[in-house]
Amino acid sequence: MKTTFAGLELEPEAFAADVGASLERVETLLLGELSSGEDFLTEAATHLAKAGGKRFRPIFSILSAHFGPNPHAEDVIISATVVEMIHLATLYHDDVMDEAELRRGAVSANSRWGNSVAILSGDFLFARASRLVSTLGPHAVRIIADTFAELVTGQMRETVGAQGKADPVEHYLRVVWEKTGSLIAASGRFGAMSSGADAEQIERLSRLGDNIGTAFQVSDDLIDITSVAGDSGKNPGTDLREGVHTLPVLYALADPTETRIRELVLNADGTNRPITDDAEVAEALVLLNASDGLVRARATLQRYADAADEELAQLPAGPAHDAMTSLVRYTIDRVG
Repeated sequence: MKTTFAGLELEPEAFAADVGASLERVETLLLGELSSGEDFLTEAATHLAKAGGKRFRPIFSILSAHFGPNPHAEDVIISATVVEMIHLATLYHDDVMDEAELRRGAVSANSRWGNSVAILSGDFLFARASRLVSTLGPHAVRIIADTFAELVTGQMRETVGAQGKADPVEHYLRVVWEKTGSLIAASGRFGAMSSGADAEQIERLSRLGDNIGTAFQVSDDLIDITSVAGDSGKNPGTDLREGVHTLPVLYALADPTETRIRELVLNADGTNRPITDDAEVAEALVLLNASDGLVRARATLQRYADAADEELAQLPAGPAHDAMTSLVRYTIDRVG
């Protein structure tokens, strides 16, 4: 019987139960760490953790640990908890920047308590993650410090936009790697390190995280264009309504023949144009689905999936390998 975690199919049943037990240990440590501060901090700091989520990063870390000799080591649980704390911290800050009202089906922290509390809650999670990672030694602290820098750089790069003659597609993919791929890469690295995997396996699992993280964001871009309302959990064209140019749009804009798409998504001065009219959103979706931009975006997704497969081919066979393989397949198949 197969058990599914965050798009991963785990079997046999004993392996799925093993991963589930490790994930429960992560959950206990996560909530314990975030509940250990002052009372006025606890409710806001645990808000997103209690709202749920796929826990993809800690699962990826736990699976990566199964490529080492000690997958049940306490350091594996600490590592998986650290990466989830960092992820949650970025969500608090992202919601403030995006003025989001909901997160994971619940009222966002910034809507409930205001921007200041949401920002400080994210800072508190970063602080707790830093304290926890310090127990893993100076090398782990260095990895997290570098990952912090990549996450912030990606957010800043996205905020200021492509500068000068920078290629918009290259800029976008760099942002995606910094904001998403870097932390998933760290998840794989931490899981493998903390279980005693050899240096070659650690680097391979880090690169696997790079490729899977970037592929997931690209697949999200495609789903926003290609999905039917209700199928993906959000309405198609959400990014278009917000004036966000994702990969299919950027590729379409590079095609000089796509004049109507250009009219719909750009203002006269070349800045991004949020599409507020439902009929125009529908028109843009039809045009994008028929465009070479979508074809090129699919090809880019496949390229990252192929790179992930190349890393997987060098990892030893077993349930963890099968689970990682199912994740790559899921990344492609979810687009349809």
